[in-house]
Amino acid sequence: MDHIADQLIDQHAVTIADETDLIHVRHVLRAHARAAGLSLVDETKLITAGSELARNILTHTTDARGQLHVEQLAAIRGRGVRATFADEGPGIDDLDAALTDGFSTVGSMGLGLPGSRRLVDEMTITSSSGSGTTVVIVKWRR
Repeated sequence: MDHIADQLIDQHAVTIADETDLIHVRHVLRAHARAAGLSLVDETKLITAGSELARNILTHTTDARGQLHVEQLAAIRGRGVRATFADEGPGIDDLDAALTDGFSTVGSMGLGLPGSRRLVDEMTITSSSGSGTTVVIVKWRR
């Protein structure tokens, strides 16, 4: 991504504190995807990835709180949506393992992070034990 050429068009913040916030996360992502002109398939991929990441905040943080920041982007490559999910939870001890299909620390199927990565065009994760996690996903209009 060419950060110099990126322009922020619109942004939105959502607090993620309980199950009802997952609906708000999906609505906000849908609105931004449509405003950026994403296809229905890409809109669905963005919403699915975002739902997984929001659920991870609820599942893996002790206070079940986090934030979503959504931005519409305009860049040389076109329009897109960037969604940043951040929490102050325990962090991810082994990021490589967490991005492997089937790995789970809570007895789930272990498809959340690796599945989300496959659904979007860009994904970066910043995390360390005890200091929270930030996941940034980007979906570009094709």
